Amino acid sequence: MTLPIPPATELLPLLPELVLVGATFALLMLDLFVEESRRVVTHVLAIAVLLVTAGLVVAGVGGQGVVLNGMFVRDDAADVLKIAICAISAVSLFYAWPYLRERGLYKGEVPVLMLFAVSGMMLLVSAGSLVTVYLGLEMLALSSYALVAVDRDGPVASEAAIKYFVLGSLASGILLYGLSLVYGATGTLDLAQIRAVADISSNPDLMLTGLVFVVAGIAFKFGAAPFHMWLPDVYHGAPTPITIFIGAAPKLAIFGMAYRLLESGFGPLDDRWQVLVAGLAALSLIIGNLVALAQSNLKRMLAYSTVSHVGFLFLGLAGGGAQGYAAAMFYAISYAIMSAAAFGAIVVLSRNGFEADSIDDFKGLNARSPWLAGLVLCVMASLAGVPPFLGFWAKLAVLRAALNGDLMWLAIVGIVTAVIGAFYYLRVIKVMYFDEPVGDGPVPRSDRPLQVVFGANALALLVLGLFWNPIMAWCQQAFA
Repeated sequence: MTLPIPPATELLPLLPELVLVGATFALLMLDLFVEESRRVVTHVLAIAVLLVTAGLVVAGVGGQGVVLNGMFVRDDAADVLKIAICAISAVSLFYAWPYLRERGLYKGEVPVLMLFAVSGMMLLVSAGSLVTVYLGLEMLALSSYALVAVDRDGPVASEAAIKYFVLGSLASGILLYGLSLVYGATGTLDLAQIRAVADISSNPDLMLTGLVFVVAGIAFKFGAAPFHMWLPDVYHGAPTPITIFIGAAPKLAIFGMAYRLLESGFGPLDDRWQVLVAGLAALSLIIGNLVALAQSNLKRMLAYSTVSHVGFLFLGLAGGGAQGYAAAMFYAISYAIMSAAAFGAIVVLSRNGFEADSIDDFKGLNARSPWLAGLVLCVMASLAGVPPFLGFWAKLAVLRAALNGDLMWLAIVGIVTAVIGAFYYLRVIKVMYFDEPVGDGPVPRSDRPLQVVFGANALALLVLGLFWNPIMAWCQQAFA
């Protein structure tokens, strides 16, 4: 039996994805012939591939449309997320090179796996069918499991990879079970057709049960409470540049998945799933912020703070409507930039034998490097939501979306927990400026390119905070 070959016009909207996948396979083959001392070639080419892919999306090459019998959807929302995913992934690769090379962990597979993960993310945000949702998700997940385990001889990294694999597989199973129930209730895999019959299904109990499992699977992949148990161990155990990647870019992709499934698929049932998302948001805000208060390890603190930031993102989703989705997208993009900068600060201060992943490692940083301390201050202030940094406007947008969705109680929870959460971010600022260094103290790395990337990443939080309107307008246009 021969499968029909789609006409060329059907593949045009997939051109950025096809270029990315083709270049990734070419890079995989090229790396076989690159000497260890010249492995930077693979790394630079991987960054170039991401920038070219983002450029193709920005230029609108291939055009937008719904192709492959509705399985692939390229619209404004997908393009915005793809550009952000490629940009954040490129920044992650910049952080990865000096850190992994210094520790002897850098292999050609690292950028190749990242590119395959990006391919999965781009497919995920353009999913128009339950099949493409799961295909994109597993491309992302399998690549991420391997990246976390890149330090094969490190017991902490190996343990983190195993936990990530087991719990990630459980999350995928929960989501797949929910999708199978939805298929059983509707008889179709197409999200547009599911939306058409969602509220008139002949088996509403089966449909609602499937919806609950789908929301649980989304929450698991986001790391929302109470499905967050994998997140602190994985963030802590993975090499820091890998943590930057899996902590930033996939959040954009999972938001895209949530939008496709919940709005494009279960739109008529929004009064049901918004209640579930609101409950998850409240739990994430409370648990994430309270547990983060007790952390002394910076990576674990940032992991629990991620749970709280997922709660804020869920405020926008729970608010619903074009404004709510735009606010949630704006928050996802803002958090991706902030997360990359926060873990990037650890990379800049770490060196072989000194990971700089404890809050105490930042003591007295201002005395040794006022410029670097100022950059870390920008990052922590933005995460805390201090104006005029980008994080403040992101929080304001999702709180406004929650209020517009008649979720006053949830907005109040968000405001109270934001005040609580500011404490542990301000604690990092306090130890940098008012405490004496412990031992050798924090010593900034001498890698000039790394310093430039981190400086640009941190200062972007201030610059984009002052000029945030174009980004918000971009997100609103995506859902107009």
